Amino acid sequence: MNVFFEEDGSFKVASVMSEAAGSLQIESPSGKRSKIKASNVLMRFESALSGFMEAVQQEAETLETEFLWECCGEPEFGFEELAQEYYGKKPTAIEAAAVAVKLHGAPVYFYRKGKGHYKAAPPETLKAALAALEKKRLQAEKIATYAAQLKAGELPEDFKGEAFKDKLDMLLYAPDKNTLEWKALEQASAETHTSHIKLLEACGAISSIHDYHLGAFLREYFPHGSAFPPHDLVNSPDNLPRAEVEVFSIDDSTTTEIDDALSVQHLADGTTRVGIHIAAPSLGIPLNGTVDAIAMHRLSTVYMPGHKITMLPDSVVEPFSLNAGEWRPALSLYLDVAADLTITHRESKVELVKVADNLRHDELEPFFNEHTLEQDSGHPYWAKLLYLFRLAESLEKGRGKHDPNRAIHIDYNFYVNDGVVSIQGRRRGSPMDKLVAELMIEANSQWGLLLAEHDVPGIYRAQNGGKVYMTVKAEPHQGLGVSQYAWSTSPLRRAVDLINQRQVISVLNNELPAYPKNSDDLVAAMRNFDQTYNAYSEFQTRMERYWCLQYLIQENITEIEATVWRENLVRLQNIPYITKVHGMPELAAGTQVKLEIKRVDTLLLELETRFVALANVETTVEEVAGVA
Repeated sequence: MNVFFEEDGSFKVASVMSEAAGSLQIESPSGKRSKIKASNVLMRFESALSGFMEAVQQEAETLETEFLWECCGEPEFGFEELAQEYYGKKPTAIEAAAVAVKLHGAPVYFYRKGKGHYKAAPPETLKAALAALEKKRLQAEKIATYAAQLKAGELPEDFKGEAFKDKLDMLLYAPDKNTLEWKALEQASAETHTSHIKLLEACGAISSIHDYHLGAFLREYFPHGSAFPPHDLVNSPDNLPRAEVEVFSIDDSTTTEIDDALSVQHLADGTTRVGIHIAAPSLGIPLNGTVDAIAMHRLSTVYMPGHKITMLPDSVVEPFSLNAGEWRPALSLYLDVAADLTITHRESKVELVKVADNLRHDELEPFFNEHTLEQDSGHPYWAKLLYLFRLAESLEKGRGKHDPNRAIHIDYNFYVNDGVVSIQGRRRGSPMDKLVAELMIEANSQWGLLLAEHDVPGIYRAQNGGKVYMTVKAEPHQGLGVSQYAWSTSPLRRAVDLINQRQVISVLNNELPAYPKNSDDLVAAMRNFDQTYNAYSEFQTRMERYWCLQYLIQENITEIEATVWRENLVRLQNIPYITKVHGMPELAAGTQVKLEIKRVDTLLLELETRFVALANVETTVEEVAGVA
């Protein structure tokens, strides 16, 4: 006796070795013995097992599914009943099993109602199901066609044109795995062992790698574009007291939002009055107005090489930026400095200042640097700058942060013109940098103290135990060596500075603060700013890495020197780029090495290098490895 049975969703046959209540011991055609439940048996038959299932499959292929569906009525039925009606006679075991296989393979036409029992799908349901199957078949064909074209390095026609822009945006930045386009891209990627993004690049879907990186950022932080929404006009007040000094600024040549300036005035009693003057846009931007809403939404200017997205519209920046030749409203901190560079008095004022000059780093640096401190360089501001530098050193010592043996650190400026990048290093802590940095630290610290003394809340940047964080309480910043530090010197570029400026001016004018004590709005603004500012900073770093790699391609650099930072990480020479060098022997930090550049990928922001030798030493890789 043989049995035709169902197991694990498929049909099988076997000979019966023995039978007990509810189960059977069987032997398959291959000789394997096992035990099955009696309820799994669909049919018993006497014909030979050898070739039985092959014959069943051949017979099933001759059956028409639609005709079988037409043969059965609405009630449930067994496969043997339908086989008898179909063949018009008692079916053979092969014929009955063939009907079972056909029914089982057409779940759209026949619903399973138990082992060996089925029910025909209603006509309307079947029609809808068949339409869905046809749609699925056509989609599968389209996916296969798309995938073949993508593998061939061709962008399918359906992927082109204005209508596909949203789909391309989805493929690049936020894949929807239910779309045909993504399924095709995923299939082509798997079959070519190429990443999705590289495959799209190879097909010409990415017209600009720079814009691809920029687009990822804009999509998240400026989904409606970086253009400013409609906003009110702002007025710069002109009824403030006019300062007796003329001020000058020191900025990079690309700076358009000039929000800090300095002045030096030698008084008759031998005291020198140093002024720190900060643009005062808070005087013209009403709290909770349309421009304020823009500032609190953007929270900061976004910087990247060759481009920036300003926090405030040009129509707001221009009336308050400390541009040369103009009178501008300012929040000023005056320091009365004795001959020994101690500060004897501090005073803050809200006033109009006359801007004499906008000095630029690249033009000023040759005249004012560590080599020109002892002799007048001939620059008209040399004497004032020298005095400010001496004061800056005194302030640095007062913070306990003066270290003449501090390791030199280089900052880098990127200049992009028509896709060509130049990268220029500038020594951090140079006289020009130090005098500006120290005076800004002084202002941020003193205005933070002013708020704390008057019990007016502000937003502070603090450091404790190595951790830097933002808080609405006046807490020490251990890294800077000050008791409190409230960002206040860049109100045209940072929302926190704008907020703090409002608070400081309210104290000076003896008015209620814009943000009262325990203000939820102040805490929310602080948290939003902290998160957003960090994201903007990460984006800036990403774009600088892109331009570093582009620089290597642009200059056709195939070999470069680098400095070991730690383990297999190195800093490339003359550009701010850290990368891993796989296979590099163990070398001490600070060791100069020579690398071969093997691959530069600006899309994935990857750089592949190979260790060649110690820099300026004719040493082979094997010799260095032997020494290590």
